[in-house]
Amino acid sequence: MNDHTTTFAPSVALDTFDASSRATFAASYPEIPHKLGHHLGDHPLMQLDALAQMAEALPQHSVEYNRADLPLGLNGEKAPDNGIGIGETIRNIATTGSWAALKNIEQVPAYSTLLSTLLEELRPTIEAKTGAMLKPQGFVFITSPNGVTPYHFDPEHNILLQLMGSKVMTMFPAGDARYAPDETHETYHTGGGRDLFWRDDLVAGGRQWPLAPGEALYVPVMSPHFVKNGPAPSVSLSITWRSEWSFAEADARAFNSLLRKAGLAPRAPGRWPATNRAKSFGWRLYRKVMSSR
Repeated sequence: MNDHTTTFAPSVALDTFDASSRATFAASYPEIPHKLGHHLGDHPLMQLDALAQMAEALPQHSVEYNRADLPLGLNGEKAPDNGIGIGETIRNIATTGSWAALKNIEQVPAYSTLLSTLLEELRPTIEAKTGAMLKPQGFVFITSPNGVTPYHFDPEHNILLQLMGSKVMTMFPAGDARYAPDETHETYHTGGGRDLFWRDDLVAGGRQWPLAPGEALYVPVMSPHFVKNGPAPSVSLSITWRSEWSFAEADARAFNSLLRKAGLAPRAPGRWPATNRAKSFGWRLYRKVMSSR
């Protein structure tokens, strides 16, 4: 990264989630989607110019951006480029017709501090339910008015904090093969992409979650979803982490891909609190054997 990273002021202690939100999170985590309130407000690190500076400082593989006038499902197509640089994309997001994702913002020290401060507020609840909080990561999404984030899923436990503008996430039940086939999970966990195939008849099974500034949404691991942005530019922050359960579920999915290639029809891994221990061990053993050859 370049010297832009030194321009950011360090984060200070925050009290982002109030007692009511923490209680809701404790009652619902890790499997039930729910909304939370937050007090992150107009944090200086989340302003467009600061985000543009960070984007220009991040490694190329940590920045993704494209046009935002997309269908609900890409269905194998690639999102078209917007034809301009990432800094201009973000600074002029009101008019660029774009969507941008800044990945692993913890690579920048000030953003790393912000991420750890936010997650620390929830660590006791997280670790009481799913054990050690592993692989904390942060992602920022900047979207032009009326932009669409197509149908996909993500492997992390995720809280999406809305900071600017509004959006509606339509979320579908995690672990239900009607919305994300088992074979798609297996492909993803053995190196494939996270985009999901969209059909219009799926929409009836989703639940809409409107988000305005000061609201946040907990998204369970691998919950399929798409997002429609509101009429103004949007900035959202995802604070994410993994758990041993999420890694075991992923490894069990990967092991199922081996069983499927052998002509079997394996049962899908169980959702939490199932441990998926046997299949996850099988996949880890397989990888160890293959790496030693």
